[in-house]
Amino acid sequence: CLLVANKAEGMHDGTKLVDFYELGLGEVHGVSAAHGQGMRDMVELALEPLNLPDPDDEEEEDDVNKPIKLAVAGRPNVGKSTLINTWLGEERLVAFDMPGTTRDAISVPFERNGQRFELIDTAGLRRKGRVFEAIEKFSVVKTLQAIESANVVLLLLDATQGVTDQDAHIAGYILESGRAVVIAINKWDAVDSYQREQIQRQIETRLPFLKFAALHFISAIKRQGLGPVWQAIAQAHKSATRKMSTPVLTRLLLEAVQFQAPKRGGMFRPKLRYAHQGGMNPPVIVIHGNSLEHVTDAYKRFLEGRFRKEFDLVGTPLRIEFKSSHNPFVDKDG
Repeated sequence: CLLVANKAEGMHDGTKLVDFYELGLGEVHGVSAAHGQGMRDMVELALEPLNLPDPDDEEEEDDVNKPIKLAVAGRPNVGKSTLINTWLGEERLVAFDMPGTTRDAISVPFERNGQRFELIDTAGLRRKGRVFEAIEKFSVVKTLQAIESANVVLLLLDATQGVTDQDAHIAGYILESGRAVVIAINKWDAVDSYQREQIQRQIETRLPFLKFAALHFISAIKRQGLGPVWQAIAQAHKSATRKMSTPVLTRLLLEAVQFQAPKRGGMFRPKLRYAHQGGMNPPVIVIHGNSLEHVTDAYKRFLEGRFRKEFDLVGTPLRIEFKSSHNPFVDKDG
């Protein structure tokens, strides 16, 4: 059963659709038959249980065959060029001991196990205080552009240096850009057990906002630990482009509310009604309901955890947006 409210043209906020929830038939789909608004989504939802062949499958196959854009980002001299040279098996990128040898973002086509990649070796990001020359400024801009244009970013850290402020800045920018991310600690063979323990603690305390990212310990020069990194990159890309159906998202949302209702905010208790996917790479889940401005950050994290577990979202940020329908006659009892 699909509940459809016709003549809903121009009702973007869905305020006037709220009354139809009283029918108890679940999500209300606002459409305009006269203007064609919302018709495609309605038809797709109606046909979804039939599991018919998707006419867009050919397009999806093209997407599958597209190369995954992989940016290798990190501070100067953490071994970015060395890592890519190790992957390629040849000296394609200049790698010297002097920090900041790579001045530009270099894109290198690469294939592994049938999957095509574009490897982007970014110029090492320096702290802004040390960026004096125009060429250095240009390098920083190119790095930020490379991160934004990538599908997955491999954040490379240096085990001998620990997690620095600059590492945290780069990590923050990756998160802000919404890119899928894998963390790799390079030069792991060059540190003792005490240093290894310290680095793991630093990652927990200085990069807590990247908890969703897979963490791997490698040595680019000695080719150690590189296999699992590729698996993590593939998993992160898969998670970032995961399709999540409206019925499943709504079911998860209502189950979560039943398990633990959101706290009351003053006179109002948030009412979460349904959810749908609002975008990919990064995945966006849009939740509709009433008084959602009172949903706490803790409850938002609780919902995120349940969505992540159901869809196996590893290595990608997940953004949850709330859209409230403000109707003074709904939920008057709070």
